[in-house]
Amino acid sequence: MAGNFWQSSHHQQWILDKQDLFRDRQHDLGKLTEEEYQKIFNFFASIIQVLGEQLKLRQQVIATATVYFKRFYARNSLKCIDPLLLAPTCVFLASKVEEFGVISNSRLITTCQTVIKNKFSYAYGQQEFPYRTNHILECEFYLLENLDCCLIVYQPYRPLLLFVQDIHTQVQDDQILTYAWRIVNDSLRTDVSLLYPPYQIAISALHIACVMLGKDNLKPWFAELNVDMDKIQEIVRTIINLYEMWKSYDEKKEIQGLLGKMPKPCPAPQR
Repeated sequence: MAGNFWQSSHHQQWILDKQDLFRDRQHDLGKLTEEEYQKIFNFFASIIQVLGEQLKLRQQVIATATVYFKRFYARNSLKCIDPLLLAPTCVFLASKVEEFGVISNSRLITTCQTVIKNKFSYAYGQQEFPYRTNHILECEFYLLENLDCCLIVYQPYRPLLLFVQDIHTQVQDDQILTYAWRIVNDSLRTDVSLLYPPYQIAISALHIACVMLGKDNLKPWFAELNVDMDKIQEIVRTIINLYEMWKSYDEKKEIQGLLGKMPKPCPAPQR
């Protein structure tokens, strides 16, 4: 992406303070524990991912949609807009911003119906996707307003590719990029995209990938980086905590109960 991250709205308005983020979630955390809240966001990140894959979107578009989703709820309670409506709205907006092209309204709604019915029936049972085009378009205006029209999102993928090119001057191993890329994708399930610059997330993903692959010979490469290693360690811990949660979490068994506890908007849309 062209432009300067440090002069962007992403850096100036959307790198948030952890205490502010926690404070703004207090309404939802009155009804959900921190872990339950994260599990719900994991679930809707999965919906965005699957929806994007079914629509054949690039990972960059899916990542931007996920960040929009997280930014909205960083400033709003879950009861403001049903996440099941906001998720496809974020995909719809991200596809335009990332110059993928406008997804037709009918294709978006049809894909949502298919995905909810075939991929997420364990969460919604026989319930059909309840929203139509007019709901998506109305929600898009509300989303734009809440994002303050700050639509350019810098992702960790580009700096990751640059770092891997530099690493390849010392170690040739294609697995490093494969592992780190997946870890960046996983990081979208956490709050790191709201709290840290993308280059720090990329370095953290590389660090985890090298540990997983046993690449001890890259310690000097990391040592030479002019970065705040405390921040890198914070990101690493956050992602590792996600992996620890996944080990004991059975989404198919738990998610219906969590969605039942979730604060909900009122009234529901009319068919």
